[in-house]
Amino acid sequence: MDCKQKITELREQTGMNRREFCDYFLIPYRTVTEWERGNRNAPEYVLRLMEYMIRMEKLGLIGTAEEEDGRKDGGIDGR
Repeated sequence: MDCKQKITELREQTGMNRREFCDYFLIPYRTVTEWERGNRNAPEYVLRLMEYMIRMEKLGLIGTAEEEDGRKDGGIDGR
């Protein structure tokens, strides 16, 4: 699977729009936009780490990024 498909799939799994996804992972909006358009490619390790974090949070094995840094907005699936 190429970067464009993978990043879109990961974002859709979270139920977040692009802005929320960028804010959650602390990645600039333009960067994710370029990845989703296929103009640039995310490093493979970034895709693997995002996938791992999404999976672990859904399983409840890690807290949301917001819980860990004190932010109030929801994490994956609005938790």
